Amino acid sequence: MRLILPGILFYALLAFSCSGPAYKSVKGNGSAVKDSVLAGGLNFPWEILWGPDNTIWMTERGGSISRVNPATGMVTRLLQIPGVVARGEGGLLGMVLHPDFSVNPYVYVAHNYEAGGEYREKIVRYQYDGNTLTSPLVIFDNIKASYVHNGCRLLITADRKLLVSTGDASDQSLPQDKNAVNGKILRLNLDGTIPTDNPFAGNPVWSYGHRNAQGMVFVKDRLYISEHGPDKDDEVSIVTKGGNYGWPDVKGFCNEPGEKKFCSSNGVKEPVYAWTPTIAVCGIDYYNSDLIPGWKNSLLMATLKNERLYQLQLDETYTTIKATFTFLDEKYGRLRDVCVSPDGHVYVCTSNGSNDDKLVVISPR
Repeated sequence: MRLILPGILFYALLAFSCSGPAYKSVKGNGSAVKDSVLAGGLNFPWEILWGPDNTIWMTERGGSISRVNPATGMVTRLLQIPGVVARGEGGLLGMVLHPDFSVNPYVYVAHNYEAGGEYREKIVRYQYDGNTLTSPLVIFDNIKASYVHNGCRLLITADRKLLVSTGDASDQSLPQDKNAVNGKILRLNLDGTIPTDNPFAGNPVWSYGHRNAQGMVFVKDRLYISEHGPDKDDEVSIVTKGGNYGWPDVKGFCNEPGEKKFCSSNGVKEPVYAWTPTIAVCGIDYYNSDLIPGWKNSLLMATLKNERLYQLQLDETYTTIKATFTFLDEKYGRLRDVCVSPDGHVYVCTSNGSNDDKLVVISPR
């Protein structure tokens, strides 16, 4: 185990823009925490979430869905999904459990597959019987996929709608096309039908102009996403109904001449925060536990290229990131996702491959 020591050493100016906020990320913030490996021998875990059975539910990109005992680290495989095609960054990706799991034991997953020589993505609902997952039902299909930029996080809202983040699948003509489902946040009923109160009638699109959002979480009534930029401007944004987030015409903030014109004409929503150089932002969760007081009211975000866990301290209105801190700096390699248990422990999964990935737990020192 390693103790994360307090400090005020600034290691990089990672967030800047001519028109956006700029803060220095500080290594540690004085929080007395420790980290240790809970489980090893994993292969590209993609989603980790805390289940109502007090275990960690996990997907691995090759098609495996498992439960992890948070006390012992024992990994119990529930299902190896047939037909999952892991190609490049694709495979089995996001997962979410029905909020009323004891009554409706449904598990929703997103995965890539191949049909007629084309790479595609679909959303499938399974039923948990206490030992395995059964009764697969495809509720949404024919999302374009690629070696990169597939999204795909899933989230269920308080009003029982399913949110799905989709990447642009390496086709920049799609995010601004409201009739295409790529480069979007989609909003569906839990049976895959389209809600009548979506912003565009008969359309699953909730927001558009996205490149590759790989993190989604609610903070109060605000939907936060983390999204990969190209050569600059990895983003954290608040998503609003019908919002246009600019890609591919805008990278991050509306601060270049061409971007300003496009933003003005199209009502583009700017991010809350952006990083240049990019750090490959990924899974996010909200922390508000007393277990680690220094992390209260913060987004926790895993990063791939930068190999760090970020604490993004929010202000009292939950709309501004007022400071950032980093933990696990380059200790475990690429970090894909993060989840928070009800008692305030934090779990992070790595994304290094070669059956050497880990699930790491962070707790008070």
